Amino acid sequence: MALAAGFVATNALAGPPFQTDDPDPVEHRHFEMYAFELSDGTGRNAGGTVLEAPAYEANYGVVANVQLHLVVPLTASFAPNGGAVNYGIGDTEVGAKVRFVKETKVIPEIGIFPFFVLPSGDADKGLGVGKTWYRLPLWLQKRWGANDRQWTSYGGGGEAVVPQAGYKDYAFAGWLVQRQLSKKITLGGELFGHGAEGEAATSSRASTMLDIGGSYEFRPDFNLLFAAGRSVHGQAETYSYLALYWTWGVGGKGKAGGGDGAPAPTFFGRIPHL
Repeated sequence: MALAAGFVATNALAGPPFQTDDPDPVEHRHFEMYAFELSDGTGRNAGGTVLEAPAYEANYGVVANVQLHLVVPLTASFAPNGGAVNYGIGDTEVGAKVRFVKETKVIPEIGIFPFFVLPSGDADKGLGVGKTWYRLPLWLQKRWGANDRQWTSYGGGGEAVVPQAGYKDYAFAGWLVQRQLSKKITLGGELFGHGAEGEAATSSRASTMLDIGGSYEFRPDFNLLFAAGRSVHGQAETYSYLALYWTWGVGGKGKAGGGDGAPAPTFFGRIPHL
């Protein structure tokens, strides 16, 4: 259970490569595909480490301003203090990103990205939570600067609802600033925090993390995404993410993060740590 909790905290957090997400959906009739590795670990007395590898994410712009979302991970759970290691299918994440305010010169882009995490992983082996749980976030984004040197800032937060024994609902929030340094390279940093995720004495406690990451564009439709960080306040915690990203579709060139050229995360269903 301690490891399964770690899943809620890791699997849903934000979008590639960061834990904070944005409100920018995939373009209408476009697909996104990520093949990624994601790890999230807590201190020795908490939930151990969860590694998702290989894991796959797919997004589709089903109509204008609405994106459908799916994550299917193969998951390894490492119990703390040299405990058991298990590997298998993890919990499956499904959701929809909906933008209801478009960005203007003054007004930021605003959207929601609710999703459910379905209990496809074996909770007894620490590969899932054992019940469906969900996240309810609100995200905002604003851009400025020249197209080839653009600044982007986005953030927000919400509540994770985890109706499973040994877990508890918790709040989360994050904010990110990134800049396109050249046609091919974008770099950024985020602060991301979450509340206590479990009820036992060894549960994952509140933590605030600092993550650094970005993207490298091999082609407009094929990117490398990367990020890593650790806690700067609260319980010790580490995070890493590495992915290959593809996009394709009808009527224009899609790009990471909904077609604006900035690599935007897609909040993996963090598995809460106990």
